[in-house]
Amino acid sequence: MINRVILVGRMTKDPVLRKTQSGASVTSFTVACDRRVKAEGQPTADFINCVCWNKVADNTAQYTHKGSLVGVEGRIQTRSFDDQSGKRVYVTEVVADAVQFLEPKGTNGTAANTPSYDAGNQGTEHDANESDFRLQEDDLPF
Repeated sequence: MINRVILVGRMTKDPVLRKTQSGASVTSFTVACDRRVKAEGQPTADFINCVCWNKVADNTAQYTHKGSLVGVEGRIQTRSFDDQSGKRVYVTEVVADAVQFLEPKGTNGTAANTPSYDAGNQGTEHDANESDFRLQEDDLPF
């Protein structure tokens, strides 16, 4: 059986880091993932509850915030508990094995800062060797 989830979306609020009685870190957060646009043109989103543990939890709590663009990999899990009134509550969430931070360090979750690479250094190795490369018309396959 396969139970694998991959999500890309923005955090709807700051992640919440807690510690268990044994000292393990657990972070919970919600990711908004866009759906396809309806025929009426109104965009919709799903709000997916996620949880991660230990080092992944520590890093997620430290380096992300409301609006952060993240990639989440994990599995869907359902759990239940009795609330204060004794009613059984069921929770379905993604248990994240990995959370990827999809924006450069120091951005505020805005689309204007999305390139996560150094565009200024593209092609410098190719440019240095360009003078050594001479294309002959006989080399073309057509």
